[in-house]
Amino acid sequence: MKKFFLLLIACVFASAVSAQDQADSKRQYMVYGVAFYNLENLFDTINANGKYDLEFSPNGAKKWDSVKYWSKINNMAQAIASMKSDYTPLGPAVIGVAEVENKSVLNDLVANDQIKNLNLQVVHHDSPDRRGIDVSLLYNPDLFEVLNVTNHRLTIKDDPGFLTRDHMCVTGRMGNDIVSIIVNHWPSRLGGEERSRHLRDAAAQLCKNMADSIWNINPNQCVIIMGDLNDDPYNNSCAKVLGAKKKHNKVKKHGFYNPFWKTFDSGYGTLSYKGAWNLFDQIIVSGTLLDGNSYQLKYWRHEIVYRDFLLNQDGKYKGQPLRTFAGGRFLNGYSDHLPSQIYLIQEVK
Repeated sequence: MKKFFLLLIACVFASAVSAQDQADSKRQYMVYGVAFYNLENLFDTINANGKYDLEFSPNGAKKWDSVKYWSKINNMAQAIASMKSDYTPLGPAVIGVAEVENKSVLNDLVANDQIKNLNLQVVHHDSPDRRGIDVSLLYNPDLFEVLNVTNHRLTIKDDPGFLTRDHMCVTGRMGNDIVSIIVNHWPSRLGGEERSRHLRDAAAQLCKNMADSIWNINPNQCVIIMGDLNDDPYNNSCAKVLGAKKKHNKVKKHGFYNPFWKTFDSGYGTLSYKGAWNLFDQIIVSGTLLDGNSYQLKYWRHEIVYRDFLLNQDGKYKGQPLRTFAGGRFLNGYSDHLPSQIYLIQEVK
């Protein structure tokens, strides 16, 4: 009964706009939100990683105590609660997250009063990253059923000691389709964009190889690549190595469409550096999710989740993301990144 009620609500909202076919008011759709959010250093207060974790402990530079930790948890929950839309009154079906220390902090997050009614479940894996940060997936079991989870190590041929976040691939049932979601946090631009470019190119190639392996088993599989890619849509890793196109009509069945490219061209982004916007937090969809290819689920629309409370409201950084710390000072903010989200639709027969 509960599942049917959720379906009915979503169909009412979706049919109000008739989704992709506004001319046919008789069509009804189930709408699924698919989101990504870099939670910016969601650490607990326990130093479990030596010097790399000392900063986020009561004795560290940030004096990271239980008051600050629970405030951060509350703020992250508020941000997730705000991801609801008229089309998705229960919020996203899945939310990929980055910069989380362990599964425990995510369990605290999903138990917060602002979102605990969503019954979000956690998929987590400990990566070898030296800072101890991982990617994970939160999901609403009423909207997404997890079937399989694999984690993939990024290795660099000429640097055997290189360590970063693993790529997490979560395959599950969404509506009547099977979807594989690859959650990423690609290597940073430390040392400069050009000097570190080969690392993100390698991360993009790993994503492409993972998608090709999925399609070797099921050519009609839906694949979504999401994450903090530390590159913009036009950069080599996204546009060339992954081959994610700006225009959906240029995408082949086993290619990729990046809906956030045009958004970035219009001057919008998910994080700001020295007053200029970047759009690192991308959600890229396979051609199997585009109209004409997908058997069931189809990509519909996308958005950067702008909310006033996520942004500085005055001062030098007005309009930019309100982060937890700035210049060593605790701001009690949210993240230096804004969330991104896409919407998938499936016609209800």
